[in-house]
Amino acid sequence: MADFRCRTQLILVKGTTQSITTPTNASLSPIVTGSIPKRLIVAVMIFIACLTSFMLRVNMSINLLAMVQPTTGNSTSAVNVTTDNATTFSSDPVANYGPRYAWGQRTQSNILGAYFYGYLLTSLPAGLLAERYGPKALVTSSFVGSAVVTAVTPALAAYSAWAVIGSRALIGLLAGFVYPTLHNLISRWIPPNERGKVIACISGGSTFGTVLTWPIAGILTEKLGWAYSFYLPAVFVLLIAILWVALIEDSPAEHKSITPTERQFIEESFGDTISKTKTFPPYKQVFTSLPYLALLVLHYGNFWGMNFFITQTPKFMNEVLGFKLANAGFLSSLPYMARMFSGFFFGFIGDLIRQKDLLSTTAIRKSFCLFSHLIPAVFLIIIPFVGQDPLVCVGLIVSCLGFNGASTITNLVNAQDLAPNFAATLYGFMNFLGTTAGFLAPMLVGVLYRGQAVIECQSADKATLEERWN
Repeated sequence: MADFRCRTQLILVKGTTQSITTPTNASLSPIVTGSIPKRLIVAVMIFIACLTSFMLRVNMSINLLAMVQPTTGNSTSAVNVTTDNATTFSSDPVANYGPRYAWGQRTQSNILGAYFYGYLLTSLPAGLLAERYGPKALVTSSFVGSAVVTAVTPALAAYSAWAVIGSRALIGLLAGFVYPTLHNLISRWIPPNERGKVIACISGGSTFGTVLTWPIAGILTEKLGWAYSFYLPAVFVLLIAILWVALIEDSPAEHKSITPTERQFIEESFGDTISKTKTFPPYKQVFTSLPYLALLVLHYGNFWGMNFFITQTPKFMNEVLGFKLANAGFLSSLPYMARMFSGFFFGFIGDLIRQKDLLSTTAIRKSFCLFSHLIPAVFLIIIPFVGQDPLVCVGLIVSCLGFNGASTITNLVNAQDLAPNFAATLYGFMNFLGTTAGFLAPMLVGVLYRGQAVIECQSADKATLEERWN
């Protein structure tokens, strides 16, 4: 990782590592007069794109609770349970939000994890495709396709669990293009000393997507039925796709209404760090770079914690702490609200430190890992020891993800430092590796949950256990 104190960074260009000097802050004005800066619009749309992508990622965590027979009953009315397309009456007291399916814990884990199987496949080529063909078309195609598949999910659920698993994998496949592509858009549009705040838009948008989706999905489910928690987000995503086409261009040079002053400001801020020719990433230099390998480990740890919380927090709130579905959605969103605001705070602090030369970029990236990784890890370790105290558990989870907001100036932005020409490719591989946590985390929970049930049910006969878990 290069030292930015003297404005010199190591940039991978055409397969070699070159030392390149970028303009100092004295030559850059932070404000461009005239119309609303187009890079501000880009930042806002990045926030909205991440919100949209995460909305489709996390909605199943809440929706699934209403689609299956719960392991504990917190409601008061009976419901029809559908098994292999045949409906039978269950005497379990659960609320009627629509048809419920007899999907065991293993099937539920597969549904929650399927998104990440698809996501895994497109994370690798996404960066390269964005660098070759531009981010506008990739994001638009991803949103339109994801909206269509989301809208037909209720019909697929009536057909079979495997159809739902396939739909989730397809949505993940389409969504895998989004984040590496947004990193490519940042490398084309955002001056280096403003990137911390815009990376916070990626983190903040993702977080706000969770904050918005979980309580709304819970309310829609309780008021209208769980099918509408698929229909309405699908319509919203289509509207965002239209907005994306209208407002976003691949680079300042292609934007028709950008002011010459802002375009010059953006292009001069890059100095010689951005190559105008399209070349393939220098893979040998990338995968033999110790700073990049360290970044992979750091990013994976962050992804493991995030994906664990995304897939398991609503279930924990509902079934362990005993909150009703709407309340579980709201309370599950609180940690992500904390993460969103802290992400913007840390992004602002990181950019300010760089602009004032208080610390080198290397020092910033390393020192803030205390907040983004180490402190959250301590809180996560404490949670199992506080039992089922709702107040303490919720407080610890909020604190955990609140401090993790510092990842906006550690693992989430570091690819932009190491190789701005290939930031999308670098982040794509980081996403590829980190995404494995998305399906490994729920699988691990399923295995541990099953093991606990086996221990608790040792006196039950073998046939009963097989029926429950298979």
